Amino acid sequence: MMTGYEAFSIYNGLKLHFTQKSYDYLKYNGKSNISVVSFENRKDKYFFYKLSRKHPIKDDYINFLVANLLEDSKVWVGTLLGEECDIIYRQRQKVIQSMSYTFENECRDLFSEHKNPNDVLVTNGDYPVLLTKALRKEISPETLIILNRVLNFLPMWNRKISDTIRWPDYEMKLTKYAAFLMLDDVKYKLILKKVIL
Repeated sequence: MMTGYEAFSIYNGLKLHFTQKSYDYLKYNGKSNISVVSFENRKDKYFFYKLSRKHPIKDDYINFLVANLLEDSKVWVGTLLGEECDIIYRQRQKVIQSMSYTFENECRDLFSEHKNPNDVLVTNGDYPVLLTKALRKEISPETLIILNRVLNFLPMWNRKISDTIRWPDYEMKLTKYAAFLMLDDVKYKLILKKVIL
């Protein structure tokens, strides 16, 4: 069973992970420099006690937070106790648990309209087809991350996409989220090959 302080530490570490380019939750093992005394003096500490009781298993709690921080990297701790955050978590878990099925179906939809895979990746400064579909939530972030692992197009997008407001934030969110996805790259390469050929 987690304590309120542990719930706070994990929340604080993951929030830093999703909002600060320089902080890596996995590299620093979620550590931050906030003491138990500082935590006990916080006005919002009771939310963390409630969260620790609601999600007593550390890994489940981390997955819950990651799902919600992916949706809104500035989510307030009080909001996390609401039903909407539980729905976001359950939806993300559903996608992850059926990832190969989701990936194959989303790739089929994507490549049925575009026979040449490069057509969905190409950009002249504007948003590529793949990114537009991801922003519209027609393609899951997981599918976009897997496609990038296989095709490595994010560096090219970073060089060519002219938007300096929305794209950098979205790209950072994808990169930060990718660290939490444990995927079998070979399996997804084979699925993609099957879809494209």
